[in-house]
Amino acid sequence: MVSLLKRARVFRMALGPAIALFLAFAALLPAHATEGTEVFADPSKIAAIGGSITEIVFALGEQDRLVARDSTSRYPEAALKLPDIGYMRQLSPEGVLSVNPSGILALHGSGPKEAVDVLKKSSIPFIEVPERYDNQGILEKIHIVGKALGTEAKADALAAQTDAKLKAAEKQTASIKERRRILFVLSIQGGRLLAAGSDTAADGIIKLSGGINAIDGFAGYKQLSDEAVITARPDVILMMNNAGRATADDELFSNPAVASTPAGAARTLIRMDGGYLLGFGPRTADAIHDLAVSLYGSQVAD
Repeated sequence: MVSLLKRARVFRMALGPAIALFLAFAALLPAHATEGTEVFADPSKIAAIGGSITEIVFALGEQDRLVARDSTSRYPEAALKLPDIGYMRQLSPEGVLSVNPSGILALHGSGPKEAVDVLKKSSIPFIEVPERYDNQGILEKIHIVGKALGTEAKADALAAQTDAKLKAAEKQTASIKERRRILFVLSIQGGRLLAAGSDTAADGIIKLSGGINAIDGFAGYKQLSDEAVITARPDVILMMNNAGRATADDELFSNPAVASTPAGAARTLIRMDGGYLLGFGPRTADAIHDLAVSLYGSQVAD
């Protein structure tokens, strides 16, 4: 109880006095009965948090149920017409609740934790969707979203279609013997690369596309030392083309450590849309194919 109250006090300093009373009151409430629910009692006005969640709702043909989306939900284009309740990792309770949703459907990892704790203790049902960076994780998301909306038959059909496409995409690189080493770079900060290790969407998509993650010594994202970059020996550097301040090619390849790698020497860089590449949703099979073609060209089977 004391811990909850401390978090509420810290969080309300950032949000301002307008929500201070609400936060203080919410911190005293027991966990709401709808936290952890699997099916929305009223799925007519859903706030979707997480790009893949929004994509799945649209793929199910249930987009009319959406009253808001987070800023990572940029596909399909029609989603941009929905009110934007903020970046999924920097949510504010009043922003989410301002759209008066009948339910909140949020991808695991939404935050900050203080904001999510408040939302879970509100009177609005909150369903959290797990995130796994493999084929089964995508199918699980589809089934959970479909069940939450009461459209399980549609979800079964979408999952079957997606599963077939994912399996076909993986088969396209099954015969490739020499796998390329891929270094996913999120950004360059102070001359150091922020790169993806294991247990990340980047690691998952690299493996599904027939590549090898050049980084295997840590989980998550971490700044690399020059020695670590050189030791990784990437054949290819992979980046998002829409990640805030985009790193210019010259900035990347002028980095001494990068220049010392096979990828740097050949200036081999692949850029892809972040939501498409790392979303792990209905479009992931296409992303796997596109990345595989960029990596292996004509070696990719039809």
